[in-house]
Amino acid sequence: MTIPLSWWLISATALFSIGLYGVLSNKNAIAILMGLELMLNAVNINLVAFGRHITPLEVTGQIFAIFVIAIAAAEAAVALAIIIAVYRQRTSINVEQLDSMRF
Repeated sequence: MTIPLSWWLISATALFSIGLYGVLSNKNAIAILMGLELMLNAVNINLVAFGRHITPLEVTGQIFAIFVIAIAAAEAAVALAIIIAVYRQRTSINVEQLDSMRF
């Protein structure tokens, strides 16, 4: 007994929507990064679900998900380094206050 593909897609859509709302509604840079991570996790759910649905005996969906996880980790590390540098210069991580690249 397996879970139908539509249930995975509905849960991934809900997770992606929550992440998109977090990215579009927040002013805090850390919260925006958290929303992006939720969106990438929804993509991972879709990759694994479609991989198991289309070719049940192959692991291509899982391999793509591992690549997305690696890219997300690199993105988070670089983004957090940029946020820390900006916070040291401006003492705020409010995105609306970052209107120019000058410090």
